[in-house]
Amino acid sequence: MLRGAITMNYTLLMYETTEDFAKRTDPIHKEAYVASWAHYVTVLRDSGIVVSSAGLQSPETATTLSRRDGELLVQDGPITETKEQIGGLIIIDVPDLDTALEWAARCPGSSVEVRPNLHPISK
Repeated sequence: MLRGAITMNYTLLMYETTEDFAKRTDPIHKEAYVASWAHYVTVLRDSGIVVSSAGLQSPETATTLSRRDGELLVQDGPITETKEQIGGLIIIDVPDLDTALEWAARCPGSSVEVRPNLHPISK
């Protein structure tokens, strides 16, 4: 980013289908799957806009905490059974939503949610 330019952080939430998650370990599809993501992440990092990023393990590894009637409930797995789950996230620092959407459009995932970040919490 240009020094002194006004920018904003956006989080790209990458959603994947059950089939997408299966490609991560499928001997036939794994190489192409990994290569497409490696290329995308490399281009993002080389652009200098990445603040932080992380791929996530499959939804089955999740533990969900929720509250009902004041009681804390712990459940194995994601909150809901849906066709797509979050597979990873990348926080980028760009001038505006249009730029964030341009980067999201290049993502190899099934779908990407682009959301502006709130101001960081002070330490």
